[in-house]
Amino acid sequence: MSDLPRKAVTRTAKLAALPLGFAGRATWGLGKRIGGKSAELVGRELQQRTAEQLFKVLGELKGGAMKFGQAMSVFESALPEEVAGPYRAALTKLQEAAPPMPTRTVHTVLAERLGEDWQELFLEFEDKPAAAASIGQVHRAVWHDGRQVAVKVQYPGAGEALLSDLNQLSRFARLLGPLIPGMDIKPLIAELRDRVSEELDYGLEAQAQQAHAEEFADDPDVLVPAVVHQREQVLVTEWIDGTPLSEVITDGTPEERDRAGQLLARFLFSGPSRTGLLHADPHPGNFRLVPDDSSGSSDDSESPADRSGWRLGVLDFGTVDRLPDGLPSTIGASLRMTLDGEAEAVYELLREEGFVKESIELDPDAVLDYLLPIIEPAQLDEFTFSRGWMRNQAARVADPRSPAHQLGKQLNLPPAYLLIHRVTLSTIGVLCQLGATVRLRQELEEWLPGFLPDDAEPEPELELEPDEKDSAAGA
Repeated sequence: MSDLPRKAVTRTAKLAALPLGFAGRATWGLGKRIGGKSAELVGRELQQRTAEQLFKVLGELKGGAMKFGQAMSVFESALPEEVAGPYRAALTKLQEAAPPMPTRTVHTVLAERLGEDWQELFLEFEDKPAAAASIGQVHRAVWHDGRQVAVKVQYPGAGEALLSDLNQLSRFARLLGPLIPGMDIKPLIAELRDRVSEELDYGLEAQAQQAHAEEFADDPDVLVPAVVHQREQVLVTEWIDGTPLSEVITDGTPEERDRAGQLLARFLFSGPSRTGLLHADPHPGNFRLVPDDSSGSSDDSESPADRSGWRLGVLDFGTVDRLPDGLPSTIGASLRMTLDGEAEAVYELLREEGFVKESIELDPDAVLDYLLPIIEPAQLDEFTFSRGWMRNQAARVADPRSPAHQLGKQLNLPPAYLLIHRVTLSTIGVLCQLGATVRLRQELEEWLPGFLPDDAEPEPELELEPDEKDSAAGA
């Protein structure tokens, strides 16, 4: 890979070739079946070849193509297992890496943005990138004060590439739709396109990351690296080690999966309340499970998901939703009323917020029946997320014959909730990939505005004095 392919004609040709490739493989598959191979075997080969071509192109092009692939990768859990197998490896690759840009290009960008003497800012700088993603790549280095840092360098021409790719992808969104049952691809692409300017602005990213770093400083559960230096197209932050969530998904122990899942849910709901910002790019490549060396021994009465020993490292704040009052209280209130079976109240609230258009009349009980399976994780003290559960939900909503599909088509998603909706779905997708057992209700009670009635507060944990603990133990 010599550089980011920037010419619109080159990128368009590569993306436009995808539908032709799909059609060609379908013809190849028909020939195989005529030749005597079983439809099932040919189907698996077709899926594998399609996945390899699709994500090879998305990864090579980086830009909007790869950004789209990463956004899709968290929904892998929704695919039927016989389809998911061939796609899983290709999707996961997009969560962590892409072909790097040449060293000379990196040095040119650094000289332009940090000055010709940029190397004097570092005691060490590794030319080989530690990670490469959709619009930039990261190099490990040592800052002049001795701190280990991550240097994020934006690809030249990334802005044009993002817009070109997303415009092209939107033209054959219907072809990509079947990859993720029950998900409308076109709004996803439109929303990614709307946020291009924010994604490219490393100044905005530095502000969002530093706000999180300051709020979560010394937090026992979440670690956000502080911003060290920022210039146009270059962002320097503290370095954090840890296990990428993609590796926890494939090789993690049950304890690691549960801990990662609990912390991911905690960060999703606590972040907006604490910072007024929602981290809006929750694919596994942006998270690390970081060993907490300062932790002591755990209380055996605690769930493994709550035991200290790991923190959640959070990276990449290029896409955030600005929520100065935290998540809308409407979400918490409607969720609570749904759990309480208050069909009429839920329906009226959804209508007030624009989820049900004035021109449409729906049966409140049917709306409740539609919502209850989706919010099952909030009904229980503990819930184990799984690919099977995710597939069942996707199938229920995607099947044109099902009442859920018919009702879902009549609901509306107001623009103010678009990003919140995608981030929540994406996080649930990652929890299902982890197969994590999570106490989601606990996080909702603590962090989601409106979930508890106005007169209810989560009960604080009482700290017992040593003699009281002895008395309790003997009781």
